[in-house]
Amino acid sequence: MKKLVQVFFVSVLSLGYIIYNTGCNQPDAKAAAAAKDSVTIPVTGAAKAIPTTLDTADYDKKMLALSNHDTTGKWPAKAAYPLPGAVLPYNRIVSFYGNLYSKKMGVLGRLPKDSMLAQLLQEVAKFQAADTTVHVMPALHYITTTAQAAPGKDGMHRYRMPGSQIDTMLNWAKPISALVFVDIQVGHSTVKAEVQSLEAYLKLPTVHLGIDPEFSLKHGEIPGRKIGTFTAEDINDAVDILTDIVRKNHLTPKILVVHRFTQGMVTGYERIKTTPEVQIIMDMDGFGDKTLKKSTYLRYIYREPVQFTGFKLFYKNDTRPGTTGMYTPEELMKFVPKPIYIQFQ
Repeated sequence: MKKLVQVFFVSVLSLGYIIYNTGCNQPDAKAAAAAKDSVTIPVTGAAKAIPTTLDTADYDKKMLALSNHDTTGKWPAKAAYPLPGAVLPYNRIVSFYGNLYSKKMGVLGRLPKDSMLAQLLQEVAKFQAADTTVHVMPALHYITTTAQAAPGKDGMHRYRMPGSQIDTMLNWAKPISALVFVDIQVGHSTVKAEVQSLEAYLKLPTVHLGIDPEFSLKHGEIPGRKIGTFTAEDINDAVDILTDIVRKNHLTPKILVVHRFTQGMVTGYERIKTTPEVQIIMDMDGFGDKTLKKSTYLRYIYREPVQFTGFKLFYKNDTRPGTTGMYTPEELMKFVPKPIYIQFQ
């Protein structure tokens, strides 16, 4: 098992180097502008299945179904009941991840807008067919703050995308009724500082948050050369800010996605707080062979329950020669627990 984990570590670390060679320090403004101005695709997403009141018995039933017959007592995870209007567990989310300044960071920036949205809806339909008991909705998961090898003017080793790019995501999401996730790679900054910089967007009802410990370097290391970490307190900073935003703006619960593929990326999982205002997804974020990915899901997501689980699929890295290909929706629905959030990169 130790050898397996070590191989996975090296594979994912190489992904970090790919990210830092994508040119985010020198954005391709022409490509980004072209993407922003493309024609809106004439498609319509399925209506959201979100109850306006909370029936705790029904909620418990859905959480039990999501646990997929777990017999250990770990799942369903013990967490706070959400406020009415919560997205989870009434919906499964299928998202496309990426950045408009790079074709290498994910499918969201790799494909033209219309093709990307059409493909996203095709994936949504596949997951809906695989599990008809849970409504499936689309999402755009945008890397809003990218970690950088260069320190930048403030020495924080991160680059904040212009607001116009987030506005583009909001506009693209509308015709397919998609959620939008803003995702942060903090570099040498902090979760608190980077989430606070996005408060104006997080006040919007359909905007949620992703945080990536891979690129949180606390001791001066250069992002991409070492896998970073979040403590429970780092994650709780995000929970606190989101909780406050929901309360002050009378919103339905926010979703917080935390990426993870190693033990050290998240420490003190048992201290991560859950509140009625925030729903937390621990997302298995590694790529590679199916056996390797399932092992990672079991070791770091299943064994350390927080609230909900997610699983990332890589169009390119999961299908390299020698791998067993991407997991199908039907295969993922056999996982314990079933992932409620699916992300494509």
